[in-house]
Amino acid sequence: MRLDSLRRLNIARRRRIAAALVTNLETHDEIVVLEGDRLEGSFVDLVSSGFRSGCSNAFDGPEGKGFLNVYLPAPRIVIIGAVHISQYLTPMARIAGFDVRIIDPRTAFATGDRFPDCAVRADWPSDALMDDPLDRYTALVALTHDPKIDDFPLATAVRTGCFYIGALGSRKTHTARIARLTAEGLAPELLSAIHAPIGLDIGATTPAEIAVAILAEIIAALRSGPLALIGDSSP
Repeated sequence: MRLDSLRRLNIARRRRIAAALVTNLETHDEIVVLEGDRLEGSFVDLVSSGFRSGCSNAFDGPEGKGFLNVYLPAPRIVIIGAVHISQYLTPMARIAGFDVRIIDPRTAFATGDRFPDCAVRADWPSDALMDDPLDRYTALVALTHDPKIDDFPLATAVRTGCFYIGALGSRKTHTARIARLTAEGLAPELLSAIHAPIGLDIGATTPAEIAVAILAEIIAALRSGPLALIGDSSP
């Protein structure tokens, strides 16, 4: 690997954006494509597919014969609310390969005893997210049912473009939530990104079942949504 390629890959790692190293095995040329770079021709589909799947693979087509190495930021889940559902969702998500952290200003809930081996911060989301901001490779799950705690991270996730945003609550609760967030200046089309009621509709009733439904919906969003959009060739 050339030094300039390594430098660009390190830039992507520090900025938590997707990157791909495209190597032509016939000419030994290589290029590094970062999320947001403008591409033309057959490389658009090749790199887009790699960013979407997160998988490296060989190629043999119009773009030549070579190998595509894909480097994606590790997906994370930020859970707002150290509640019973969180106690089931956290270990499930970690088994599935997600980094998980929990934020809840209620010190009686946000404890290491309730969430062993997990990053737990007993602080208001506005402070916690300032220190460690959300990004497009983060799923935001709001579970406290308390607007004073949930609304700020939900608004931040919408503005950031998190790959998944979900909030606990009935349709009536969500309607009131949308009204509050709209009053803060968020456009309805942006707020439509919030999954509420949260989780896939599998008839879940217990905290453990709801956690399964939430994790399944997060994985579906991760694997089917265009996390890393590549700029097209249009002016």
